[in-house]
Amino acid sequence: MQWTKATPRVLTAVSVAAILGACATGESPTEPVTPPPPPPPVVFTVPAVVREFRGMWIATVANIDWPSRSGLSVAQQQTEFSLILDAAEQAGLNAVVLQVRAAGDAMFPSTLEPWSRSLSGTQGVDPGYDPLAYAITQARLRGLEVHAWFNPFRAANLSDTLRLASSHLAVRRPDLTRKYCTQLWFDPGEAAVQDQAIAVITDVLRRYDVDAVHLDDFFYPYPDTRCVGLDFPDSTTYATYLRGGGLLARADWRRDNVNRFVERLYREAHVVSPTARVGISPFGIWRPGSPAGIVGLDSYASIYADSRTWLQRGWVDYFAPQLYWSIASTGQSFGALLSWWGQQNTMRRHLWPGLAAYRVSDGSTSPYTAAEIPAQVQLTRGQNAAAGGSTGSLLYNTTVVLNDRGGLRSLLTSGVFAARALPPATDWLDAVSPPAPTIGVTSLGAVLRVSITPVTSEPLSWYLVRWRTNGTWSQRVQRVTALTVDVPSAGTDGVVVNAIDKVGNASTDVVWRP
Repeated sequence: MQWTKATPRVLTAVSVAAILGACATGESPTEPVTPPPPPPPVVFTVPAVVREFRGMWIATVANIDWPSRSGLSVAQQQTEFSLILDAAEQAGLNAVVLQVRAAGDAMFPSTLEPWSRSLSGTQGVDPGYDPLAYAITQARLRGLEVHAWFNPFRAANLSDTLRLASSHLAVRRPDLTRKYCTQLWFDPGEAAVQDQAIAVITDVLRRYDVDAVHLDDFFYPYPDTRCVGLDFPDSTTYATYLRGGGLLARADWRRDNVNRFVERLYREAHVVSPTARVGISPFGIWRPGSPAGIVGLDSYASIYADSRTWLQRGWVDYFAPQLYWSIASTGQSFGALLSWWGQQNTMRRHLWPGLAAYRVSDGSTSPYTAAEIPAQVQLTRGQNAAAGGSTGSLLYNTTVVLNDRGGLRSLLTSGVFAARALPPATDWLDAVSPPAPTIGVTSLGAVLRVSITPVTSEPLSWYLVRWRTNGTWSQRVQRVTALTVDVPSAGTDGVVVNAIDKVGNASTDVVWRP
C-alpha cells in the first residue's frame, strides 16, 4: 500500500515504537532486520584406531613372577594373578605372555605332561583349578590378550630329577634327555622331542582361546661359566643322523634341528588355529658384528639359533628380540640393534623388541633408571613400520611392573602408555575386516548406555568403544560377550564402536551422535 494524501496515517503504539527504534539505529523503518548467522556445526572427526603392542612376560618357572611361591591356596593364587592383570591394565598394556610350559610341565590340565611344581610345590599335583582358563577369563575382563609361552626343550634342573612326576617325558623316555652342566635337556635332534613339544602347543590351541603361542630363547643351552668348554652331549643323535645319510656338519645340523622345529610349529599351529599368532623372542644379538660394532654372545654359533632366518622366511607372526641393553650402551647398542632387526624384517612381520624392565633399580652396578624404558619405547615409535620397523614392545618382567619398582609403572601410566592402544592387526593371516555391529544408546542420567548387537557369526576378539567428552577421546576394549557399556553423559557428544576380529582387523566405524 502506498501513502497518499487521502490516506490517513494511523499510528499505533507498536508502529511508533518500530519507527523510533529504526531511527535510533539509523535504519529505514521499511528495511528488514537480518538475523545473525547460526553457529557453525561442531566438527566430529573420528580418529584412527591407535595401534601398538604393549606386552609383559609373566614367568612361572621357579615362581619368578607368579605364583609368588608354591603351595598357595587357589584363592591366593587367583588373587595374585588378578593383581598382576590390574597392574598391566593400569600401566596401559594390552597383552600378557604367560609361561605355561617351563620344563616339560604344564600350568593347565594336560594328558601329555604333569602339573607344574610352581603351583603346589610337587610336580604332578592338581592345584584344584585351571590356571590358564582363569588367566584368559580375567584378562578378557580387562581388555588384555593372552599369549601362551612354551619352552620346547628344557627338561629340568639336575637337582630336580628325583622329584619329577611319573608322567614327565624325562621319566617316561630318559633316552631323549641329555645332561648339560647343572641342567637336564631334551635333545632337539630327537624327532620324539619335537613331536612332544608340537603336540603340547597344538593341544593348547585346540582347547583354549589364546591369542598367540610364544617361544623364548632357549633352544640349545647357553654356555655356562660353571662348565667352561662343555659341549652339548648329542653325539649319539648326531651319529644316527650321519648313518641315515645326513651330510651337515654338527653345528649346521643343530641349527637345522631348530629351524625345522620353528618352521613346523608355524605351519601346524596355523592348521589348528588359523588366526592365532606365533611369536618368538630370541637372544637380541644374531651374530657379533651385525650390525657393525656389536659384540657379545654369538647366538648363531653358541645356542644354534639362526633367528634371522626365522624372521626372513616368515616363520613367525611376531618377533621379539631380547634387546636387554641400554640406549647408551656401545657394544650392545639398543638403538643400533633395533634398527638392524628392522632391516632384516623383509617379510614385514611384527617387530616387538623385549625391554629389560627387570634392570630398573635392580641393585646392580649398572641399573636402569625408570626413564630408560619409556625412552626405549619412544625409539621403537621412531621406526618405519612400513619398512619392517617396530610397532610395539614387551617388558620383562612382571614383578617390576607390579611393584612399581623405581616408579616405572607410574611413569608408563602417565607417559608413553597413557593413551590406550590395540595391538596391530596381523593382516597376512586374514585381511578381511569384520562386519560392523549395530548399536543403540540410551540416556540413564549420569551415563549413556551403549548396547551392541552383533551382526556376524565370525569369531571376534573385542568391541572397541570410543567416546568424545568435552573434546577428549577415551576408549574401552570390551570382551565380545559383554554387549553393553556405560560411558559418561555429561559433555559426551559422540560414541563410536568397532568390531575387532581375531587377528585385529577393525570394522568400519559405527557412530552415534546426540
